[in-house]
Amino acid sequence: MAAPAQAPPAARWVPAATEGMTADDADTDDPSSVEAEPPAEAVVETAAEAAEGVIFARYKQSAVRDLNVTVTFEDGVLDVDVYLNAPDEAEDAQAVADEAVEAAEAAVDDLFDAADDDR
Repeated sequence: MAAPAQAPPAARWVPAATEGMTADDADTDDPSSVEAEPPAEAVVETAAEAAEGVIFARYKQSAVRDLNVTVTFEDGVLDVDVYLNAPDEAEDAQAVADEAVEAAEAAVDDLFDAADDDR
């Protein structure tokens, strides 16, 4: 029996639109200079759904022995951790877990891009 896959500790990720910005960088007199940020709950839900979508695109839900997707978004930092215990004969579970983390990060980038487009 192969060991369950767990993505390496999630890298600290900052939305591309706000990378390198500080609160002092925004011109509070100009509303267009303040970054539109989706609510933290929407960020977490978007990331979790994207990660789970990758997992269940590769494996039947009934074949997955154990799955834990943990997502936090605090102070503009997204942390995604995926633990996957999948069938031995299936795809490389570690690669799928890594892809799930990447999909979560990309989905959140898209969410922030959409928020920027709306302002």
